[in-house]
Amino acid sequence: MDLKTAVKSYQFAERAKSELIICSQLTIALPGFPEQERAGAKRMLVMVLESVRAELEFAFRDTERAEFRKAIGLLSEAISLVESDQYGSASLKLSESITAATTAAQGAWQVLSDNGLL
Repeated sequence: MDLKTAVKSYQFAERAKSELIICSQLTIALPGFPEQERAGAKRMLVMVLESVRAELEFAFRDTERAEFRKAIGLLSEAISLVESDQYGSASLKLSESITAATTAAQGAWQVLSDNGLL
């Protein structure tokens, strides 16, 4: 990986990790919402998840890193699970997506470190 791609990959991955962690926390919290609020909260959560997926898609298009493609697929699965009220399983898929983003960050970090930039 060249330095330009490493910098972009690291930035995208760190941002994605933060956003995915927030998504996971929201997914875990959703079942605790009062019944009358849950449908609206679920719609809002799905919108947030779809926004994060769009950012991951941008990261993949810009860097062509396979880890971002994997994170997108896992996030898509999580969205489907949220839509089916399977919040525990969705949280697990989000954890896997976080791992994929972390792997992208680690690879980029290694390139940047090897070149004395970190």
